[in-house]
Amino acid sequence: MGTQPVIALDAMSGDLGAEVVVRAARACLDRTANLELILVGDEDEIDSLVTRIVGNEPRLSICPATEVVGMSESAADAIRKKKDSSMRVAINLVKDGVAEACVSAGNTGALMATAKFVLKMLPGIDRPALIAELPAKIGTVHMLDLGLNAANDPEQLFQFALMGSIVTSSICNIDRPRVGLLNIGVEDTKGNETVRAAANKLLESTLNYIGFVEGNEIFSGKADVVVTDGFTGNIAVKTMEGTASLVSYYVKREFKRTIFTKLQALMAGPVLNSLAVEMDSRNHNGASLVGLDGIVIKSHGGADSYAFGHAIETALIELKNQVPQEIGNLLEQESS
Repeated sequence: MGTQPVIALDAMSGDLGAEVVVRAARACLDRTANLELILVGDEDEIDSLVTRIVGNEPRLSICPATEVVGMSESAADAIRKKKDSSMRVAINLVKDGVAEACVSAGNTGALMATAKFVLKMLPGIDRPALIAELPAKIGTVHMLDLGLNAANDPEQLFQFALMGSIVTSSICNIDRPRVGLLNIGVEDTKGNETVRAAANKLLESTLNYIGFVEGNEIFSGKADVVVTDGFTGNIAVKTMEGTASLVSYYVKREFKRTIFTKLQALMAGPVLNSLAVEMDSRNHNGASLVGLDGIVIKSHGGADSYAFGHAIETALIELKNQVPQEIGNLLEQESS
């Protein structure tokens, strides 16, 4: 990474519009003196927002794009029919060396397919994976794949473990992250043939593999990286989100039940506020599409400016630690 990192921001693809991205850009520029950002999308709309929200800022520029990939559009249509979409243009900037990373809150399938088509895969990596940082009892846990691949073979799960180890090491500053393989039990005989074969490959590797992890141990602090196929991973993370929402609903309902519980809510306010801050999903927004020959970060589609800013920070960390190059180096080391 050079002295002034450059990140392209897809300003048009999120659910909440370009203003969210412009406000996030301003906050990140205020925090990081040597950062340069490129806003990609409708030039007139973005220019008006920049004038109102940012003002004159030489480290912020606009790259025009005339199309937007919709959240329900197919990946194939995004590649074939939306060649001047804000998503495609932002990824092209990375390919052309104008930017060093891309952040988008757009359609996940279209983003993955477009990034894979434009940037290609790292040598030795079969498929990209989606990895995200999640809260845990002790620190955080990185989990992948969260939905890019419906099914994976043992070699691909091994590659996910390798990529997850590099990302976790970079984001959390852990020398040898503990890698666990999600399974229906911790015994060696548990799980299907694919999971057991992946476990054997991990046992033979130089990774810090600690064995199988069950679903109730994902947040326990047992592992720093939890590896699974995209089908299982997506169901698991959506279940986690739903459970958190359900617990929040029950707590609010009980505190509103009577005048006495409302008074109890006032007394418990500081504790509840602290818990809300600690579990705020916006602090973990920004999932990495690992395995690509370039850095692409997927923000949640409904991210506000604070959350989108965290996705930009994730891109900065991966740039600083040269994550794609480190994945390539570790893969070469494992194959030698």
